[in-house]
Amino acid sequence: MGRRGLYWRSGACLVLLLGAGWLVRGHWPVVAHGAARLAGADQRWLLVAAVAAAGTWASSALAQQGAVTRRLPGGRLVAAQFAASAANHVLPAGLGAGAVNLRFLMRCGITAGRGASALAVKAASGAVVRLALIAVLAPACPGLLQIPHVSAVALLAVAAAAALGVVLLRVRVWPRCRGAVAVVAADIRALHARPVRAAALWGGSLAFAGLHALVLFAVTRAVGLPLPPARVALLYLAASGAAALLPTPGGLGSLDAALAFALTASGTPAAAAASAVLGYRLLTMWLPLLPGLLVLGLLVRRRAL
Repeated sequence: MGRRGLYWRSGACLVLLLGAGWLVRGHWPVVAHGAARLAGADQRWLLVAAVAAAGTWASSALAQQGAVTRRLPGGRLVAAQFAASAANHVLPAGLGAGAVNLRFLMRCGITAGRGASALAVKAASGAVVRLALIAVLAPACPGLLQIPHVSAVALLAVAAAAALGVVLLRVRVWPRCRGAVAVVAADIRALHARPVRAAALWGGSLAFAGLHALVLFAVTRAVGLPLPPARVALLYLAASGAAALLPTPGGLGSLDAALAFALTASGTPAAAAASAVLGYRLLTMWLPLLPGLLVLGLLVRRRAL
């Protein structure tokens, strides 16, 4: 990414963060009530949520190992995932984690091209797993995900834009990306020729999404929300997928708003939804942030990054 592109993404992040701050200010009584409710939450369920949050870094490490054929050092790999999650909460979406993981793979003797391919394979497997989980869970929660009514004119406009995009990709982008796509395809074939690596890739991706959903479910139980596990998992997957479209660091603001909207749209009171979102973000973002940055500095100092 060029410097101009980084400036544009940073500016977009700033605008979104300011918008999120404005929304919090406008709904401060609800947020404050949610924080007070979280303070009196069930400690046992919060412990379950904390253990699940810690497991997300191990599952991310497992998926990253599955994305390369070379064996990676296990301890440093988990530490790199912990540091990458912290970096992802500081820099615009995806840049922090991607830079840390790419640097780690290069330190392990993997070329920059192969490292970028491994990151693409891991990201693609994560997206496929999330879509598959949504497809499985949606029939179990009928009516939870509703497709909004769209006019015929809007559908035609979207179809025309999609067709134009396909043409532009084929004419302008595809010739430049053909080599990179071929490398990724070759890496995918090589990985799936080794069942252990394929199992690590898909198992780690599945565990990563499942553990994040478990964190949210445990927090909802801790604050007294009797929501079914499948419903909470589907709400998390839908909200995190929507938040991924906005380039904020670690989904800051975008994921919070999407989760709160998903919970309240499903019938959860606003204060209870705020406490659940606060608890989820506290365990997955705010509490690990400073330790993750310290681990990042330690890895850089020891030349593991």
